[in-house]
Amino acid sequence: MSDTLETRYGLPAQVKFCTRCVISNQRPSSVVEFKHAPTDRKPTIAFDEEGVCSACRYAELKERIDWGAREGALRALCDRYRRDDGRYDCIVPGSGGKDSAYTAHVLKYRYGMNPLTVTWAPHLYTDIGWRNFESWMQVGGLDNLLYTPNGVLHRELTRLAFHNLLHPFQPFILGQRIIGPALAARLGVQLVFYGENQAEYGNAADENAVPTMNDSFFSIDDPLRMKVGGVTVQELIDGGRYRLADFAPYVPPRLEDLHARGVVVHYLGYYLRWDPQECYYYAAEHTGFRANEERTEGSYSKYSSIDDRIDPFHYFTTLVKFGIGRATYDAAQEIRNGKITREEGVALVKRFDQEFPRRYFGDFLSYIDTGEEEFWQAIDRHRSPHLWARRSGGWALRHTVAEDGVDD
Repeated sequence: MSDTLETRYGLPAQVKFCTRCVISNQRPSSVVEFKHAPTDRKPTIAFDEEGVCSACRYAELKERIDWGAREGALRALCDRYRRDDGRYDCIVPGSGGKDSAYTAHVLKYRYGMNPLTVTWAPHLYTDIGWRNFESWMQVGGLDNLLYTPNGVLHRELTRLAFHNLLHPFQPFILGQRIIGPALAARLGVQLVFYGENQAEYGNAADENAVPTMNDSFFSIDDPLRMKVGGVTVQELIDGGRYRLADFAPYVPPRLEDLHARGVVVHYLGYYLRWDPQECYYYAAEHTGFRANEERTEGSYSKYSSIDDRIDPFHYFTTLVKFGIGRATYDAAQEIRNGKITREEGVALVKRFDQEFPRRYFGDFLSYIDTGEEEFWQAIDRHRSPHLWARRSGGWALRHTVAEDGVDD
């Protein structure tokens, strides 16, 4: 039936679920955010002939990687860039959440690096997010530079991203991606470490074969042509409220400038076996990271992506656009890492995936200057007919991993 329905965003018309985890073939891969337009076709996770997703296949491959050799390569890399003049020898972007807390602390205290942690500020800090951010330095013993963009512009870009793309987290993801290499170039630091490659979760599998980030994610030639919120910087300037200088925090560096300064961007997860739950245990022990006291709406987790009050709406909008909510992302990852079974994952997705994040709903509406009716109009406008069916009781997914979807 879905073959006759409109399919948006370039998604596969036939919905399939991985036979190993709970992810569907609708999962979008990461894209270059500053090229993101409303009409873009999304690249999606690959499935093989056995119905297994590329992220699950990579989890199998990780069992065969010689992690001792990979760690040796990490030590050699650190030796190459370690300084003896007291200056920072690497930059670690992050918020002080479990992953960045682990990354920075391990580099400093296990491998003898002198990292500067840099933070692209969340839209609206949660109480636990701010507490963990402070603990990163106060307990973890790390230096930090907090970069907070112009709040007026940031709110407008977030509003545009929500209404034009149904992607309210876009301005944050854009800043998070470029802050490492951009500040490295400005501060004379050559080595940047992010945590894990998104290919672990379903981007193109060959991205896992190299330790470095694709430079298209954090470099650009013409800042006036870059897009934020589905419109170009030039269009926003032409509106009369902003100048090019106002967009300085969002403009990626030029690739030739990064090359001239010798800046390279590596993933720590290439060298050390990445396990988000183990990162949590490490961060809790060494940097004072604390999980939330209550589970995150839309999932069963208490420790992932808990620093921003806008974050729940990022996952709710992925549910609307792609039929994949927060519990699906969390459960798929934990199945691959052997923390839960697929049967348990299916039950968790069925219970939590479509839960609406009401706790910070008022804060979100206020932040993007949008009324509740306007919010739901935008939500419904972005539903793809091949994923959703309208019923008297509201909207329902046509297909779910629990096989209880509806169809016409």
